[in-house]
Amino acid sequence: MDFFVKHSLPGRIRVAFKKGSISNRQASLAKSLLSVQEGITDVSVNLISSSFLIFYQTDKQSEKSICALFMALSSKYLEDEEMLASVQELKKEPGLLTTLFWMTARHYAKKLLPLPLRIGLRFVNVAPRVLKGAEEVLKGNIFKADVLDATAITAAFLSGDPETAGSINFLLNIGETIEDFTKKKSYDNLAKTLFSDKDKAQLVEGTVERSVPIYTLKKDDTVAVRTGSMIPADGEVVRGEALVNQASITGEPLAVEKRSGSSVYAGTFVQEGELFIRVRAAGNSTKIQKILTLIDNSQELKVSSQVRSERLANTLVKYNFILSALTFVFTGNIQKVLSTLMVDYSCAMKLAAPIAVLSAMKEAADHKILVKGGKFLEDAAKADSIVFDKTGTLTEANPQLSKIIALEGRSEEQVLLTAACLEEHFAHPVANAIVRASDERGLSHPEYHAKVEYVVAHGIATSLADKRLCIGSAHFIFEDEKVEEPANLKKIQDEAIENGESLLYLSEGKKVIGIFAINDPIRPNAAQIIQDLRKTGIKTCAMITGDGEGAARKASQSAKVDHYISRALPEDKVSYIKGEQEKGHKVIMIGDGINDAPALAAADTGIAMGDSADITGETADIVLAPGSGLEDLLKTRILGERLIKKIDANNRCIISVNTGLILAGLFGAISPSLAALLHNSSTILFSAMAAKPLLGDN
Repeated sequence: MDFFVKHSLPGRIRVAFKKGSISNRQASLAKSLLSVQEGITDVSVNLISSSFLIFYQTDKQSEKSICALFMALSSKYLEDEEMLASVQELKKEPGLLTTLFWMTARHYAKKLLPLPLRIGLRFVNVAPRVLKGAEEVLKGNIFKADVLDATAITAAFLSGDPETAGSINFLLNIGETIEDFTKKKSYDNLAKTLFSDKDKAQLVEGTVERSVPIYTLKKDDTVAVRTGSMIPADGEVVRGEALVNQASITGEPLAVEKRSGSSVYAGTFVQEGELFIRVRAAGNSTKIQKILTLIDNSQELKVSSQVRSERLANTLVKYNFILSALTFVFTGNIQKVLSTLMVDYSCAMKLAAPIAVLSAMKEAADHKILVKGGKFLEDAAKADSIVFDKTGTLTEANPQLSKIIALEGRSEEQVLLTAACLEEHFAHPVANAIVRASDERGLSHPEYHAKVEYVVAHGIATSLADKRLCIGSAHFIFEDEKVEEPANLKKIQDEAIENGESLLYLSEGKKVIGIFAINDPIRPNAAQIIQDLRKTGIKTCAMITGDGEGAARKASQSAKVDHYISRALPEDKVSYIKGEQEKGHKVIMIGDGINDAPALAAADTGIAMGDSADITGETADIVLAPGSGLEDLLKTRILGERLIKKIDANNRCIISVNTGLILAGLFGAISPSLAALLHNSSTILFSAMAAKPLLGDN
C-alpha cells in the first residue's frame, strides 16, 4: 500500500494513502486487519480524504509500529479473495452539508443563465415532482402529500410565476434531502449499535493464533476456546476436552463434557478445559445480513400509533385541498392558495414516527436489548399477562447449597470440608456451590487425598486412608459404587422433592457420610420486578416449568406469581398462552431454553433472556441483555409505553404548528416560499424531538 503519515499525536495517527491505490473493499479489509492488532483501540476510514484515522494505546503501539503494520498490508492480504469476501465494501458518501451546498449552488447558478434556458431548466427540474403527483392521481390516490406538492408547483407555473414554482421545488428538495439524511442517520445509528465488532474469537491458523472479530469467522475456520470463554459459533470439536455449560440451551445448570467429535453451540461457555472447534457456518454474512434484515423488517412492523398518524396525515391532505379551493373562490389570491398548499401534515408525521421507533430501538440496543420491531415494543407495553419460564428466567440457573445432612457421626463442617476438597477440581455449577459454601464458612480444604478421578455424568472418586471416597448422584453412589443406603434415605429424598431440591451424596467406603441438598433459588429481585410490572398494568403473572411440583411451588411462592404449572411440556406452555389469548388477554412469554421457543412464537410478545439458546433468541421478538436478569423486562415495558406517548404527543404538536402555518398563509402573513421553508424547518425540528432518548436514568 502506498501510504504516508499525514499527522501524528500520542495515541492518535492519521495515515493517508494514494487515491486509487486500493479499492474500497480493500480499504475495508485493511481496517478490519488493523482493528484486531494489540493496542489499537479504534480504526476509521475516510474514503473522501483517502485516509485511516487510528487511535492506539501508547504503551503497546507507536507511530513506527503502526507504519510497520501498513507496510505489512501487502497483496498477500489485500488481494486474498476469501478475506475480501469476508468484509463489506465501504461506500463513499458525501456529508449533508456538502450535499446541501452543491444543491444551493446549482439552484442559484441557474439564475445567471439566459431567461429561456432558465425557464426550460426549471420546467425540467419540477417535471419529476409534477409527474409523481399525476401518477398518484391516476392511481386514485388524490389526497396524498405528493399530489399537494405537485398542485402547488403547477398552480405557480399556470399563474405565470415560474420563479415561485422553482423556489418551491428547490425548498421541497432541500427538505426531502434533510429528511432522508435524518432517517438514514437513525437507521445507520441503529445498525452500528446492534453490530458490534468488539466481540473477539481466537482464530487458529496452523500453529499461530490471533484474535479476530467474531463476525469475520467463516465456515471451516478453527477457533480455540478456553476456560471462562464463550463459544463464538456452532461447530464441531476437532481436539481438546472441556466441561461446557449449556444452561442457555438445556435449562440445566450442570456442565457436560465435550471432546473430539462433539457438537458445540454458540453462546455456551467453557467452564473448564480447552477446545479447538471447526466452525460449522459462516459468521460474517449471516450476522450482518440478519441485522440489516431485522432493521428493514422493523420498518414494516409499525406501532399502531405510527399507523394512526400516517392515516391521519393522509386524511388531513383532503382538508388542505378543500381549504385551498375555498381560498381561491373567496379571495382569488393565488399566493394565499399556494401558501395553504405548501403546508401539509404528512411530511412531519410520516418522518417523526419512524424516527421515534428507530430511536427507541437504538436506545434499547444501547442497553444491549435487541428489539426486532417497534410493534413488539408496543405489544410489550400493552400486554396484561406475563408467563415466566423458571430455570434461567426466574432463577439464575446458579445452584446453591441449601442444607447439609451429616451421617455416621460426622459434623456438617467435616463433610462439607471433604466434599469441597474433591469438588474444587471441577468447575461445574454444583461443584461451585459446594466450594462456595465451604469458603463462606471459612473452611480451608488442603489436599490430603489421592488423585481425583472424574466419572462423566456421575460424580468424583478418590481414595483417603485406604478408603474409597466418592461424591455424586444417587445412581453413582448406590448403583455403581454399591454403597449402603442410610436408614432414613426415603424420607430425605421425599423432603428434597417437596422442597424442589436435588441431592448430592458423599460416601466413604460403603457408608454415606453426608448428603447435600442443592437448590436453584430465584433471582434476588424477581419478586420486586414482578411487583413493579403489576404497577405498569400487568394483571396476571404465571410460571410454567418442566420442573417437579416441589421446585415449582417454592419458586412461585418466592417470586409471588399468581399461579404456576409444573411438569409442563413445551406444548403445555403453548396451550396455556392460547387459552389466555382466547380470553382476550395480551400475553408476554419470557424464557431462555430451546423448549421455550414454541411458546415465545405463540405469545403476543416473545422475550428471550440475554443468555438464551440461539433458537430461542431467533424466535423471540425481543432479546434482553446478557446477564441483566429481569430488570430489562421492566425497562422494555417502560420504553414501549413512552414510545407510544411520544408518537401521540408529536402528532398533536405537528397538527398545531402546521395549522398555524396554514392560517398564516391564508391571511397573507407569509409567502408560499416562506411557508415551504417554515414547514420544512418544523419537520426537521419534530424529527429531532422524535430522536430524543426515552428512558433517561431508568
